[in-house]
Parts: sequence; structure tokens; C-alpha cells
Amino acid sequence: MTVTADPVRQQPAPPPDASRRRVDRVFKARELAVALVLVLMLGATQLSNTEFLSEQGLKDLLLNATILVLVATGQAVVVITRNVDLSVGSVLGISAFAAGIHLREGGSPLVAVLLAVGLGALFGVLNGALVSLGKVPALVVTLGTLYIVRGIDSIWVGSRQITADALPAGFVDFGHDGIGVLPYLALLATAVLAGVAYYLRSYHSGRDLYALGSSPEAARLAGIPVRARIMTAYVLCGALAGLAGALYLARFGNVDSATGNGYELTVVSAVVVGGVAFTGGSGTVYGAALGALLLTSINSVLPAIGVSSVWVTAINGFLLLLAIAADRILALRVAAALRRKAARTRSARHV
Repeated sequence: MTVTADPVRQQPAPPPDASRRRVDRVFKARELAVALVLVLMLGATQLSNTEFLSEQGLKDLLLNATILVLVATGQAVVVITRNVDLSVGSVLGISAFAAGIHLREGGSPLVAVLLAVGLGALFGVLNGALVSLGKVPALVVTLGTLYIVRGIDSIWVGSRQITADALPAGFVDFGHDGIGVLPYLALLATAVLAGVAYYLRSYHSGRDLYALGSSPEAARLAGIPVRARIMTAYVLCGALAGLAGALYLARFGNVDSATGNGYELTVVSAVVVGGVAFTGGSGTVYGAALGALLLTSINSVLPAIGVSSVWVTAINGFLLLLAIAADRILALRVAAALRRKAARTRSARHV
């Protein structure tokens, strides 16, 4: 006689505990705090310089933030998984030059953009494979690929330079024009930002990235394909860095072997300042975008109020340290709350 066992039913995922909800509320509050600081900073600057928030001034602020917002969006996805990509500046530079070479030889602007995105995604595959399959720490892998890509870029580009006069007029115009005060580049970056945010919020694979960042071992035990998710994050980050390279070319019309140097530090600062926890599992791409807007606005605010731009780097470093300190304090408080909850649970069982 054959006995048929009842099918095992998968239990629904338990609701997030109070500590996790508290963490989410704190990081949302940090995003609001960044937005408030940004508004106050711009308002105070406008009071001291009434031309600062003119139509052209607002347009310049948005244009200056566009490239950083795109790269920070991809970086935020990687950081959410408890990893990092330090090669984004180098990938931006080599992708911009590849797009420029294609355009200078009479190629289509659309193909140039796709070429830059594809090249960035290819480097993302390399980073993702080394981190997920090789199980090498992301900091080591991406620091290595940073120098590899930069070396390739230096050898390939050499002393050559792409300038605006070698590019199609329509492509350069796209980097400056817009609808009223809204540049086309900013509208495109906003669309990408909204799409990535929707993916993280609404798709299983997007939510898996948060689970992976919160606890890689628990995510693995829960059946989440950890390697595939890490690969997805790195490919997306590389593709957005490539797209940012193409838009950088349209925005500035000038690319050489130094393009993107040091950009990765600014990107990481924007992500962390925007409330994405460097320990993974918390934060949003909207917060990273706010951090990017704040940092680029500082570059415009200081000269407008007569302060030397040499202070920009110091202020960015201070904001980064402040954000990391806030993350650490939050992590310690959450760990203490979890220990207290566990102690109360054990005490209740013994009663």
C-alpha cells in the first residue's frame, strides 16, 4: 500500500520585528534630515546671493548632480548587499571615452550610449564574478579592478582627448538643454532612479538584496540565490556607471585619461551620507540620490558665498565620518535592543 504524504506548505515569512521596523524608521528619518539640510543650505545661500536660485542656477544644480545621482544609485544597490564597488570612477572614465570614440567616428548617439552601458555592465560582471564566485572581499576585488581599468584606460587613451567639437551637435545639446528648468539629463536620471527604487521595493529579487545585506548566512539558509543576487547588483552598478560615462561626455564634452579619477570616493560618500548603511540591509536609492544632491550642491554653495572651494573635500569627509558614526551608533543600539528582547524571551520561557 502506497502512502502519499501531504505536501509541505511553505510558511509565510514572519513580519519584521520591532527592531527592524525601528531601523527602517531611523534611516527614513536620516533621509528627511538630509533633505532638510539641503533645503536650509540652499535657502541660506539664496538669501546671501539672490542670483543663486535663478532659473539657470537651478538648472546648473540639477545638471551637476545628475552624473553622481546615477552612479550613486548603482552603488547603493551594491552597498545594500553589504558590498562595495570602488571601480565606478574608472568604469565611468573608460565608458565615456569609448562612447566618444564611437561618436567621433560618425557613430549613432544611441549606439554610443548602449556601448557605454554594455562596457560598464561587462566590468560589473567581472566584479560580481570575483566577489560571488571567488568569494574574495569586495573591497579587495574592486580596488584591484579600479587600478586594472584605470591602467587599461591610460594605455588606450594615452595623451588623446575627446572634445565637444568632435561630437554631434545634437548629442552635446542634449547634455545642456531641457524642459524649462529641468534638464533632459536630470529627467533621465530621475526615471532610472524611480525604476531601480521600484525594483528594490516591488520585486522578490530586489527584496532579496536587503535580506542578503542584513544577514548573508540567513539569506543562504532561506534559499536566496546569493551569488546570482550579488552578480545582479554589480552588473546594475556597472551598467549605471557606464550610462553615467556617456552622459558625462554629453554634459562636459571633454574626456581624457584622467576622467573619473577619485570619483569613487565621492560616490561612496553620497551613498553613506544619504542613509544607506555601509553594513548593508538598510537604506534606499532615494536617500543615495539626496546625498549626491547635497554633496554636489556644496560645490556650488561655497563659491556663491565667497568660501574657497578647497573646503569642499574637507566638508565631504566630515559628512562621511558623521554618517558612519551614526551607522555605528545605530547598529550598537539595535544589537542592544535585540539582546534585551532575547533575554525577556528566555525569562518568559522559564516562568
